[in-house]
Amino acid sequence: MSEIRREVEGSKGRYVLSRDGGEAELTYSIASPTLIIADHTGVPETLRSTGAGKELVERLVADARDEGVKIVPLCPFVKAQARRHPDWADVFQ
Repeated sequence: MSEIRREVEGSKGRYVLSRDGGEAELTYSIASPTLIIADHTGVPETLRSTGAGKELVERLVADARDEGVKIVPLCPFVKAQARRHPDWADVFQ
């Protein structure tokens, strides 16, 4: 697994994974102290099929569990990952 950093500014946040000169990101909006909306996952061509997107979602899920936050998966990629992982149902709304 790669190093993933989390950045939060106001009501917006993002997870960033840097690897092999590329940067993948998962962005979200903070709707309330207990609800975030995952709105976009962007993975450059150089990182596609490397698991970078999934690593970002795994970090999002882990942080949501740790912080008692629910996730609304508006992003199609995050929504697809949520469907593939029924064990994550506790954090998805």
